[in-house]
Amino acid sequence: MSSDDEREEKELDLTSSDVVTKYKSAAEIINKALHLVVSECKPKAKIVDICEKGDAFIREQTGNMYKNVKKKIERGLAFPTCISVNNTVCHFSPLASDETVLEEGDMVKIDMGCHIDGFIAVVAQTIVLQEGPITGRKADVIAAANTAAEVALRLVRPGKKNQEVSEAIQKVAEAYDCKIVEGVLSHQMKQFVIDGNKVVLSVSNPETRVEDVEFEENEVYSIDIVTSTGDGKPKLLDEKQTTVYKRSPDRSYHLKMKASRFIFSEINQNYPHFPFSARVLEEKRARLGLVECVNHDLLEPYPVLHEKPGDFVAHIKFTVLLMPNGSDRITSHPLQELQPTKTIDDAPEIKAWLALGIKTKKKGGGKKKKGKKAGEKAGETTEEGAQEE
Repeated sequence: MSSDDEREEKELDLTSSDVVTKYKSAAEIINKALHLVVSECKPKAKIVDICEKGDAFIREQTGNMYKNVKKKIERGLAFPTCISVNNTVCHFSPLASDETVLEEGDMVKIDMGCHIDGFIAVVAQTIVLQEGPITGRKADVIAAANTAAEVALRLVRPGKKNQEVSEAIQKVAEAYDCKIVEGVLSHQMKQFVIDGNKVVLSVSNPETRVEDVEFEENEVYSIDIVTSTGDGKPKLLDEKQTTVYKRSPDRSYHLKMKASRFIFSEINQNYPHFPFSARVLEEKRARLGLVECVNHDLLEPYPVLHEKPGDFVAHIKFTVLLMPNGSDRITSHPLQELQPTKTIDDAPEIKAWLALGIKTKKKGGGKKKKGKKAGEKAGETTEEGAQEE
């Protein structure tokens, strides 16, 4: 490898201010996009219309950036807008012909991502379509996800291990008498890579083992927390509901059907790196062609999973940059007022995690970020982190 290549390699992480700027620009867009989608979530609104609006906003906003540079910079969606309701866990981003609407009282999970030059910002948030504070089990499951996210933010730190995070978020969910949903992974992200090799398992169990890894400075993670009032073991009910796919980069196969070849060349051209929704493909052809592509592992499906009817599922996802001066959570959205039935008052371990700072203490008399004012609850200010001891 020549020194040029090495320099090239080296520049593509957070040590480059240009890379940090791209992450932050992507985050600003996705936070605004989430804000827009939340405002569109109303009773009787059609889910597919809201997904379309979210995706269109991201395309437009990212398209306005880096327009006049000599070398074309790729930018756009890194994860299509998904709106999964109540006991539906994830990845619901229906085709144009779908008539599903939102209803009063629905628990709505919004999941989306965008990128600039392959540097990705993802976010997910849970809202309930109602006026006034959220109470009962709905409040418990959202509080569990939010507190787990706040704890994860403080434990995904250089020198700490993925296993510690998995164990901690499970303890948080238990405190609210909820479960962390199995099979959800928090991933390291790199340029054009939304699902890097370093992962945090939501639930560590014997069937799913992942390598023990340590977090390092200048890494970027998507922290993905899904909680449920049910048993946390979601099922695939109908493969036909799957609409989100991602190109498997290292697989090849000679497709037999013309429809498959047509769709696959379109995917290679337009969506080579990131998950996309089948809505962007021509519907009739897509139906036919996607099946063969998935059967031969050319595409990785993101299935729509469900807990049991009557269960509530909450989802919070954010992007965090492990900067030398501390963790920078760049994507978020305020929560509605929650009045959970459970508290973490008698969970000293969880309180201790929440009291950890998210800024790195430098030796010497550097200025300290102000801590929280007494009396603020964990989770109310995501920007500054918890008070420093």
